[in-house]
Amino acid sequence: MPPSSPSDRAWREQMRRRFRTPAALLAAWGRAPARGEIETARRYPVRVTPYYAGLMRRADARDPIFALCMAQPDELAETPGTAPDPFDEHGRMPLPGLIRRYADRAVLLAAADCPVYCRHCTRKHTIGRPAPAWTARRLRALADWLRRHPDVREALVSGGDPLTLSDDRLEDILRAVRSAGTVDILRLGTRAPVTLPQRITPALCRLLRRYAPLWVNTHFNHPAELTPRAARACERLVDAGIPVGNQTVLLRGVNDDPDTLETLFRGLVRIRVRPYYLLQCDPVRGAGHFRVPLARGRRIERTLRARLSGLAMPLYVADVPGASSKRPLC
Repeated sequence: MPPSSPSDRAWREQMRRRFRTPAALLAAWGRAPARGEIETARRYPVRVTPYYAGLMRRADARDPIFALCMAQPDELAETPGTAPDPFDEHGRMPLPGLIRRYADRAVLLAAADCPVYCRHCTRKHTIGRPAPAWTARRLRALADWLRRHPDVREALVSGGDPLTLSDDRLEDILRAVRSAGTVDILRLGTRAPVTLPQRITPALCRLLRRYAPLWVNTHFNHPAELTPRAARACERLVDAGIPVGNQTVLLRGVNDDPDTLETLFRGLVRIRVRPYYLLQCDPVRGAGHFRVPLARGRRIERTLRARLSGLAMPLYVADVPGASSKRPLC
């Protein structure tokens, strides 16, 4: 699809017009940012698409969208048990930008940018910082490494958000992975259906279909994100033959009650998105205020299991430093 096509221009314009400071994000609400919000954004930057900002209904942390995208002073608190890189991803890179924590899977950091900088991001200390491009030389090295490690059967293309890349750059990466001939399943981790649904164009869906079997895992956290436009983006993927799963993070003050999560999971099933994981918030520095006590999380999980069918009920898990897989918490 040519860069000047209307569907391509729509998502690029959203990226160009992102709010980049607390003051810019709050201007429409007629209030100036507090000192703590400004100080937090200096350490953990703000990026919010106009589309996602438009889902806010009030400009304080009682609004789930605000809480998910706006810098908050709690992020600067020193929370015991948290770390900038709690899973030592940097130390588990056999190649720059390739993470191998699990025996049969590898994560490719395709991009450093995201449409929205989520305040609970597990890579919060690196998102948005400049990263080396995936040049032809680096992609050849990636394919060679995969050929030498045929026990890696799944590749997760993540970031940042890989859908901040152009279709051409994304296809370069997918083609390199497939060229190894050893990877059974491609997974694409993206929050674009939630924060930048304009990105899910017909051309993108055709591209992804060429690399099947390919699964998209996205990241709805609250029913307020289940807009008609987000639903159309997910349905466009599914109609193209691309299965879509969802990983929700359990977040204090955002979705840590059974009614909110029940509404979310039922809404996801209606748009043919499978609730896959309910994740305990990672022990990442800057997100400690979002972490829900495990006992409360288990009570929520038991309540949901009594209300929902297996199709709508995700597995409650935690990512544990040093573990060989995610750990079920139910």
